[in-house]
Amino acid sequence: MTIQPLAPLLALRSIDLRDVGERQRVESYVRGHKQGTPFHLPAWSMAVAQGCGQISHTLIAECGDGSIAGVLPLTEVRSRLFGKALVSNGFAVGGGILADDPAAVAALADGGWALAQRLGCPTLELRGGAMPEGAWDFDDHSYLGFVRPLAESDAAELAAIPRKQRAEVRKALENDLTVSIGRDAGDVRAHYAVYAESVRNLGTPVFPARLFRCVLEQFGTAADIVTIRSEGRAVASVLSLYYNGTVYPYWGGGTHAARGLRANDRMYFALMSHARARGCTHFDFGRSKVGTGPASYKKNWGFDGVPLLYGKRAVIGESSRDINPLNPRYAQKVAMWKKLPLVVANLLGPHISKGLG
Repeated sequence: MTIQPLAPLLALRSIDLRDVGERQRVESYVRGHKQGTPFHLPAWSMAVAQGCGQISHTLIAECGDGSIAGVLPLTEVRSRLFGKALVSNGFAVGGGILADDPAAVAALADGGWALAQRLGCPTLELRGGAMPEGAWDFDDHSYLGFVRPLAESDAAELAAIPRKQRAEVRKALENDLTVSIGRDAGDVRAHYAVYAESVRNLGTPVFPARLFRCVLEQFGTAADIVTIRSEGRAVASVLSLYYNGTVYPYWGGGTHAARGLRANDRMYFALMSHARARGCTHFDFGRSKVGTGPASYKKNWGFDGVPLLYGKRAVIGESSRDINPLNPRYAQKVAMWKKLPLVVANLLGPHISKGLG
């Protein structure tokens, strides 16, 4: 894409993340911005592109002196089942426009929409970030985000958890469960086996195993896996990201046995301790749909839900893409998926999920 003059001191262009210099410039900008998230980082875009076979695009707005004034990471998602969309950012709960002023926000929004049209994507989705004005649909009532500070010690953390959930964590600590933390092939296999079973039980297709490997590769030591075992068998596991003092437990779950063992409670408490030891000060419990069990579970841990703002723009006359599994039209498919043998779900799931974005 050639540079488009937008104002005397602002220009927009698309960059190639394979260029080390460009990638480092964007990463530096994201890490220095108050609203930056791991989903704005080039590492995320590259991992998604490699792990799911989708195409990433990154737009930047630059000042006249060459400094970056804004970034918009995008994933071009194409699926026979769910259609086409340009998403910021793909396979993430966050992303969107990261910018310093309204002019950069407007420029990146217009540039993203122009790119969507050139690519034949009828929908552009912004998952958080600065929102533009104009022909956009905004949603601030569907999802909640859950973030709170970490306590200064395990004892203080336990005391900070509301009474009912604290009792569950105490019981989990009394159970004969072991905790391991790592990022090697064995950790990845254990995590994928647990996570795949967990999402099958929820009626959701599992992501390709390659996505998890690529995220670990791209993020390096800023990502790892916490696994809980009972009698040597992995029963709960979570892959987390570490960014600017915050831990993001992103892909986690438990087997059918995990509930009785309270393995998930043990896992998250262990992750809090591990993150604190790594120097983290905040725990981002991710997003949950309003009124759902996962949202209630996070509130039980002492997290207050904060509405997340998402924006969509669609071609006139076309509906925005809807991939929410809670949509009633998916109810029958979700129920059917829960009944699939795990081996079948793991075979079919990656082919479907990589088109969700």
